[in-house]
Amino acid sequence: MKKNTLRKVLAYASRYNFLIVISMLLAVATALLSLYVPILAGRAIDFIVGKDNVDFSAVSQILMRMLITVLIIAFAQWNMNRINNRITFSVVRDVRKDAFAHLQKLPLSYIDSKQTGDIVSRIITDVDQFADGLLLGFSQLFTGVVTIAGTLVFMFYLSFRIAIVVVVLTPLSLLLARFIASKSFSQFKEQSVARADQTSFVDEMIGSLTVVKAFAHEDENLEEFDVINDRLEKTGVMATFISSLTNPGTRFINNIVYAAVALFGAFACLAGGMTVGGLTIFLSYANQYTKPFNEISGVVTELQNALACAGRVFALMEEKAEDEAPVLEEDFTPEGNVKISDVSFSYDKERPLIEDLDLDIKKGQRVAIVGPTGSGKTTLINLLMRFYDVDMGSIEVDGRDIRFIDRSLLRSNIGMVLQETWLRSGTVRDNITLGREGFTQEEITQAAKAAHAHSFIKRLPQGYDTVISENGGTLSQGQKQLLCITRVMLHIPPMLILDEATSSIDTRTEIRIQKAFNRMMQGRTSFIVAHRLSTIREADVILVMKDGHIIEKGSHTELMEKKGFYSELYNAQ
Repeated sequence: MKKNTLRKVLAYASRYNFLIVISMLLAVATALLSLYVPILAGRAIDFIVGKDNVDFSAVSQILMRMLITVLIIAFAQWNMNRINNRITFSVVRDVRKDAFAHLQKLPLSYIDSKQTGDIVSRIITDVDQFADGLLLGFSQLFTGVVTIAGTLVFMFYLSFRIAIVVVVLTPLSLLLARFIASKSFSQFKEQSVARADQTSFVDEMIGSLTVVKAFAHEDENLEEFDVINDRLEKTGVMATFISSLTNPGTRFINNIVYAAVALFGAFACLAGGMTVGGLTIFLSYANQYTKPFNEISGVVTELQNALACAGRVFALMEEKAEDEAPVLEEDFTPEGNVKISDVSFSYDKERPLIEDLDLDIKKGQRVAIVGPTGSGKTTLINLLMRFYDVDMGSIEVDGRDIRFIDRSLLRSNIGMVLQETWLRSGTVRDNITLGREGFTQEEITQAAKAAHAHSFIKRLPQGYDTVISENGGTLSQGQKQLLCITRVMLHIPPMLILDEATSSIDTRTEIRIQKAFNRMMQGRTSFIVAHRLSTIREADVILVMKDGHIIEKGSHTELMEKKGFYSELYNAQ
């Protein structure tokens, strides 16, 4: 899994190969110049032979070279860090963009089966965690590798025997880091899952805060949150504790290496095989050689967290997108003839819902769908809109199977008003037009008047330019529903679906809107889902559904004369 995730990360990074090459060149320059500084320091020490025996001129020249070298190193590191930041956040931007784009293509069955907070956590929090690990990798990995390679070359040049001691001992720190990293990965993965659960819970509670307060469920929610929070704390502490063992462990081994170099170097100086300046250079190289091992081990630890988070993001991106059959209709404007033939469908394949459904609707008919809760009314609407595709049978519009019509093209020809309103952050005008251009203020006003929304919009602080927050802010449920109705009144597509469209509106306004709907529905095929049967008396056809089947069909008068299930429902109201 980790290898597969790392391969995908590298595939995203490969889009910026030019910047990566520049970063690596700067890393090489930084590492080599950093190795040159100890040489200058060793030479300066060798010019300080003893009391009253110091070549100040040579030392001054060497110190000037050191100053220039350090300034060049600082400039190179600054540019390298800038490039690494750009690479990292460009990769993060691409991953987030692709993840969000893929989210738009996922079927509703996936969205319905997942917690909203978990999906949000993957795209936001997990990608941020992934960015932190990736940035460390770019910043320290290149420089560390080049520094290790460079110091090895110089150390073997200065003293083969002492270099062998260093090479033999230092891999112990990498083995230790690898062992700890393998243990910490699973902990970081559990931490990501716990974090997602917490995000999901908080998101759900904020969205349902009115219900929570209405049922005085605050204490129970707090207890449940504490359980999730404690689990996140335990996994976080364990992951941090295990990963934090890496640095002190590698430092301990590195200190052993440094002590060994000092001991062998001292004997070499006494034997005349090395100068004091040469020993100083070697000690500096030994320190520089072991330092990247500490940094790389730290990077490895962070990468475990990054890969765990990246794995969750890529798992989302690997989810199967909505099946799209070959599109046969590139340009499609329906008249409104709908034929449903032998349709069967269920959300859970072990629990049948709609079976062998047949229906033939002519252009311009107003079709009302009624029935008890769970009878399949909204499911039928979901199938007409292709939110879900049928398991068996077919749905045709004007003789064309909707599975061979592009989803966006099909839905653009169907106006829909749901019981659940959808508004976004923006002005009232933007929410009515859905951000589309080409509508005049007069057209928007006429649509609002037809929906009886104009009067309350005028009372808002800036009228149609009033900015409302996500989901309508302080607007009442009825006002939000009026804005959604206005949206349909403005666009007036060839087909209409009204799913409890006036459920939150007062009776007086509802009667007025019904009249506007009746005018709008003239000549347009319309599907009306309603629980208040008094609102669908004028429908051309009323379908009575129960347990996924149409058990009665006819006009209001015909169904009342039958004295069947519909008559019982109507009289009960």
